[in-house]
Amino acid sequence: MDAIDLEVHEGEVFGILGPNGAGKTSTIRMTTCISPVDGGELLVDGLDVTQMPRTIKGILGVVQQEDNLDTDLNVMQNLLTHARYYGISRSEAQARAQEVLGLMELSDRTRDSVETLSGGMKRRLMIARALMNRPKILILDEPTTGLDPHARHLVWQRIRHLKREQVTMILSTHYMEEAAHLCDRVVIMDRGRVLAEGSPRSLVDRFAPDQVVEMRLEPWERESVLARIDRSAHTFTDTTEALIFFNTSGTVPDVGIAHDQLDVVRRPGCLEDVFLLLAGREAGRD
Repeated sequence: MDAIDLEVHEGEVFGILGPNGAGKTSTIRMTTCISPVDGGELLVDGLDVTQMPRTIKGILGVVQQEDNLDTDLNVMQNLLTHARYYGISRSEAQARAQEVLGLMELSDRTRDSVETLSGGMKRRLMIARALMNRPKILILDEPTTGLDPHARHLVWQRIRHLKREQVTMILSTHYMEEAAHLCDRVVIMDRGRVLAEGSPRSLVDRFAPDQVVEMRLEPWERESVLARIDRSAHTFTDTTEALIFFNTSGTVPDVGIAHDQLDVVRRPGCLEDVFLLLAGREAGRD
């Protein structure tokens, strides 16, 4: 990590974005007192993670990227067992479990085996479990990875509800659309450094062009087109789906192919373009 400086405000959804190896997971592991802090100071709710890790863990709710539900227990038992780690009485745990299952729209699945749940239901159950201790801060590590669009939107809906309830959340995600929809502020990280910080809208206004051109090519066209691009005149990235040009103001670069033979999409700049410009390791001449 390269001396990152972050401050999360109470009641906001704070997004951490970055490619694999950016330092997102390391940041979350230090925040949740799993990995040691290798320098500087890290405070959670004003508490030093090196001095009061047990207290900090008691005020956090953590939804890990990996599914770590207990398949030997049913839905309700997963919640009640988790509550025991926080010293919550059984009667109180029962009441809280009913509350969070209702919030996550799982009230009709209390006695079901975890293995019978869909991927989206499992993610909602993991969020419900993380809410059992009524945390001051909820940490969501890529909460919708692997979900289909419908299940992803259901999870988003529940996160937005928690946001309206002023739950402070730290969200790590690969999905730029997810960050744009849910986050009040985001940081874009790469190789342990913070490249940019601000609201999704402000970052788009600051870094993304008004117009972006996506040029979708057949595999046999890519090498020829890439060889013809004037790299000094164009900022672009080569993704698996398209060549994306950022400095063309809606015009298509001359690539030696008639424009009417190209599959070209013109669209406004978005948060994903900011991410590709700042942290896309294949962008332009990187």
